Amino acid sequence: MNIQENYSTIKKQLPENVQLVAVSKTHPVSAIQEVYDLGQRVFGENKVQELTEKYPLLPKDIQWHLIGHLQTNKVKYIAEFIDTIQSVDSEKLIREINKEAAKHNRIIKVLLQVKIAEEESKFGLDIHEAKSIFEQFLSGEFQNINITGLMGMATFTDDVNQIKKEFLILKRLFDELNQLKHLETLSMGMSDDFPAAIECGANSVRVGSAIFGRRDYSK
Repeated sequence: MNIQENYSTIKKQLPENVQLVAVSKTHPVSAIQEVYDLGQRVFGENKVQELTEKYPLLPKDIQWHLIGHLQTNKVKYIAEFIDTIQSVDSEKLIREINKEAAKHNRIIKVLLQVKIAEEESKFGLDIHEAKSIFEQFLSGEFQNINITGLMGMATFTDDVNQIKKEFLILKRLFDELNQLKHLETLSMGMSDDFPAAIECGANSVRVGSAIFGRRDYSK
């Protein structure tokens, strides 16, 4: 199938209330433009360098989401235009985003990335750290940040029960924090596991290879 057919297939599987973040990492500007022309406006990138190279070449009404691990020294390169940073995994990082957002007189939306997977390689806050940062946010600590939700990645496994168990950990935390302040976004699920994520309450999914095809990491 081509990109247009892939995109159409994914969109048909998503309920109306579920946001699609089209993950365009390693894919060329031409492929992103093709999906944009089909009506998609929210795109996700993993790496700051790749994002800053693509940003000037594409329409300015794209809502860019940074979904990969973000180093504090790279925040300044995207603070002027990024819509949402989904991968906030430390208090140090959120303070840096707040500082850089203030320089541009912006409020940047962020998701707290919570570590729900059993894999050591995954980044993320533990539940206690996430609650602590959220409490600081509620007390007015971060004037140029809006925490709009949570993000998590399940273990890479064929065990659907384990995947759902991990997603439900994040859903419970989302519901708990949502009682303190309305949260918009529960970002869970990627190309392989987004149906399970939606079943567990996700209202935003990050889908790349199922739209764009396999990634070319040789570039």
